[in-house]
Amino acid sequence: MVKQIKRVGLILISALILAASVNLFMSPHHVAAGGASGLGVIIEYALNIDRSITVLIFNVIVLVLAALFLGKEYFFNTLIGAIAFPLFLGLLPEYMVVSDRFLSIIIGSIGWAIGVSILYNIQASIGGTTIPPLILEKYFHISPSIGLLVSDAIVVCLSLYIFGVESFFFALISIAITSVVMTYLETGMNRKKAIIIVTSMEPSEFRQKMDAITVQTLVMFTVQSGEENKQDTMKLIVASDKEYPALKQAINQIDPQAFVMAYNVSEVSDLGLTYHPSDI
Repeated sequence: MVKQIKRVGLILISALILAASVNLFMSPHHVAAGGASGLGVIIEYALNIDRSITVLIFNVIVLVLAALFLGKEYFFNTLIGAIAFPLFLGLLPEYMVVSDRFLSIIIGSIGWAIGVSILYNIQASIGGTTIPPLILEKYFHISPSIGLLVSDAIVVCLSLYIFGVESFFFALISIAITSVVMTYLETGMNRKKAIIIVTSMEPSEFRQKMDAITVQTLVMFTVQSGEENKQDTMKLIVASDKEYPALKQAINQIDPQAFVMAYNVSEVSDLGLTYHPSDI
């Protein structure tokens, strides 16, 4: 029961954040960055129909489609958000919090990304244009990302006709900002580097020299060398971006001929690699 109450609370908070992003930052500057809310803003300005009514009608339709084609579980995961979002859109008045258009779009896009990321994290939704792509994926094997792209493109193109070229490009910028922020929220802000080292040195000698330089966890794996019937030891180290230059210099001092490869990772656990930043 406590878990369900917490989940409902997060859905309501997300719906409020999303409604605030639209009514306080995006819509006052005539920016409709895709989705049912963007469609609602366009219809309101074109036909004088309240955006909350448009979104609610659209959500009722997609809820019926979700129940018919995606099952009861997805229907109930979407129900609360699909009702709460248009409700908050109707209750929260449109007000221009930030007069600078570009700054307002940035804030609104970040807010939208935060709200959607919270919903994704608890496997919930506010309905809108997210449901039709899932139906297309299930029955026609069309990627949801393509379906979402097409639906957002239709709304953005409509905004070009209603609001003009400048608003059209601001809508594209908003979509790009939202995508970048959501990527960082989903994969983690505390990025790290995984460093792979292959040397011909004895594992014990290499570990001893590395331990004298750094406190990072060093994990070793036996790998097959390019030479026939020869095995080497691959070393794996996880470090922060700040620590990477010093580690790179240390490895070069220990073995200038070592093969070194580094790449970004967002989460590390187990196998002795759970990340604890050092003070170097």
